[in-house]
Amino acid sequence: MVTTSVIADLCIFLLTWNVGTHSPREQDLSSLLSLNGNTTCPDNQLPDIYVIGFQEVSTSQVLKIFQDDPWVLKIAGALQDHQFVKVDSKQLQGILITMFAQHKHIPHMKNIESEATRTGLGGLWGNKGAVSIRLSLYGTGVAFVCSHLAAHDDKLKERIEDYHQIVDNHKYNAEGYRRIFDHDFVFWFGDLNFRLSGEMSAWDVRTDVENMRYADLLKLDQLNLLREKGSAFSLLEEQQPDFAPTFKFVEGTNNYNLKRRPAWCDRILHRVQSNIYPGITLSANQLSYQSHMDYMLSDHKPVSATFSYKVDAANRTFTDEELHEMTHGAAPSPTAPNVSLTVAFAVLVVLSRTQL
Repeated sequence: MVTTSVIADLCIFLLTWNVGTHSPREQDLSSLLSLNGNTTCPDNQLPDIYVIGFQEVSTSQVLKIFQDDPWVLKIAGALQDHQFVKVDSKQLQGILITMFAQHKHIPHMKNIESEATRTGLGGLWGNKGAVSIRLSLYGTGVAFVCSHLAAHDDKLKERIEDYHQIVDNHKYNAEGYRRIFDHDFVFWFGDLNFRLSGEMSAWDVRTDVENMRYADLLKLDQLNLLREKGSAFSLLEEQQPDFAPTFKFVEGTNNYNLKRRPAWCDRILHRVQSNIYPGITLSANQLSYQSHMDYMLSDHKPVSATFSYKVDAANRTFTDEELHEMTHGAAPSPTAPNVSLTVAFAVLVVLSRTQL
């Protein structure tokens, strides 16, 4: 009889949002972060981990203390009453990724690193590119990548080049996990800027959207076509969107700005190497994939997804420390976030709320 021990069973919440250089000052993030009593995690519990990516954050509003962007401070303020600790953040001009976890998970996080790759102007400018956070999470190697790729309908070739430049140039120090796709789990999200192929007018696309003919439109989606051909993102999986295109809206409304054809620019993909360790099963079952139409700050809608992240061992009891030795080696590794700094950070959030 096969017996199974659970090393980890987490709910991970991912969010991507192009905020169009707007300040978070007037935004109530409770609904966006599922803090209003209605989550998509099992048993309606709060997520164990939040990983949030922004694009087009304003580069003129960074608070100099701790070098954190106002959006990170805003998220910290929303989460501070729920026992969450900031794990890490990384910013490349307007591209930002930040990670928060419930305090109880911090001892199970090691080898935390962040990285950035510029792709704008052939890699000279950071207005496009990617930022990422990688770590050992309950013994497994996990990479979270937030990217902003080249814009406009006619820049498909540039988007493909951006993707490959990120894959080639993103490098970490962790033994065995030097590159993004060395990781056991990869979550890649952001304003990927993929549009619809073909010559449909913006008005015709809007008509199909209004009639919820999403499946027909997604047959023209550049990201889907590229993945099928193996040109880019083919190592990743995506649950097909069952929501309206998230770009381009008239700011402050839910009306499309038909200067651009509506498109699913904002995406969340993932990859799991499920059976690469003897007796260990890794899984990341997607629980939700949705846009948030109530948020009208920019010309993009936020998009979120939740995943059930599980690590199971068959026929023996594994600890995540033993799994870490198997995956990352037994060498000394960077420790978890400095909780005393996190407490100070929380105090800063309270003091800064009037500025947000």
